[in-house]
Amino acid sequence: MAIAFAGVLPARAADSQLLNLVMPDAVVVAGANVAQAKTTPFGQYVLQQIQSQDATLQQLIALTGFDPTQDVIETLAASNGTPQTGILLVRGSFDAARILAAAATLGNGVTEQYQGFTIIEDSNKAHGFAFPSSSVAVGGDVADVKAALSRVASPSTLPSALLSQINQWSGSQDAWAISTVPLSSLQHGGPNPATNIPGMNGKGAFQAIQAAAGGVKFGTNDVVTAQATADNAQDAQSMADALKFLASMAQMQASKEPAVAALMQSLQISASGTILNVSVSLPEATLEQLIGSHKGQTANKPVRKM
Repeated sequence: MAIAFAGVLPARAADSQLLNLVMPDAVVVAGANVAQAKTTPFGQYVLQQIQSQDATLQQLIALTGFDPTQDVIETLAASNGTPQTGILLVRGSFDAARILAAAATLGNGVTEQYQGFTIIEDSNKAHGFAFPSSSVAVGGDVADVKAALSRVASPSTLPSALLSQINQWSGSQDAWAISTVPLSSLQHGGPNPATNIPGMNGKGAFQAIQAAAGGVKFGTNDVVTAQATADNAQDAQSMADALKFLASMAQMQASKEPAVAALMQSLQISASGTILNVSVSLPEATLEQLIGSHKGQTANKPVRKM
């Protein structure tokens, strides 16, 4: 169900009722204005891709009455940075009774009553989803789902600085994401793929980023914008130089890929004080070509024999 909720890619500012259900110590928040995005060329392209899986979609609709291509208005995801935790909030139209009945019929989960709400959980009682109202759904690890349900009666208050960023990015972008903590802290000990980028003095690019935000605005041209805050101006400039180096290398390899070449040519990278700015603008047709090329490569990837 959570996959179905998140399956539609996406600007009005983020819904205040959804923000009221976010944990007060959230350090990562992301959202998508699905209703707005569906009116754009890219949104129509995504809908066509989803509807091409018609059998699966029709089965979902028949069981639950929920059509992700029509019934989702907005999504909002949040986490306090703890591994394997977080919530996905969805504004839309839900027949909660029918969805709960379908979950019970499938028989591969369990239900739990919590403060007057029914939570549908997996067999391990690790993850679940519930409906605070007929227009809001919440999914995630069970502890965070319960905490979100508790905030229905006692709304959360997010830090003013984070709220300001959310209003800025959600009000200007169709899909957006914000991290108020170093990206390295969100890796949870995993390998850093950018440890030896030239110009970083042996320090990984992710380790230099103290906070970051970005978004995408869909239209005739799809524009992606990102900002990252470094420890100091030197690190910000080093990251800009490193990204320019990687972009130049990619452009050299893109002679046979016109879409990739167009992507590299439109890439804008600069540093201003401690802020790294990155933007790229692509015609909608070029973005679809890039996605189609990637899907083709994935489909044709050989299966490794054991």
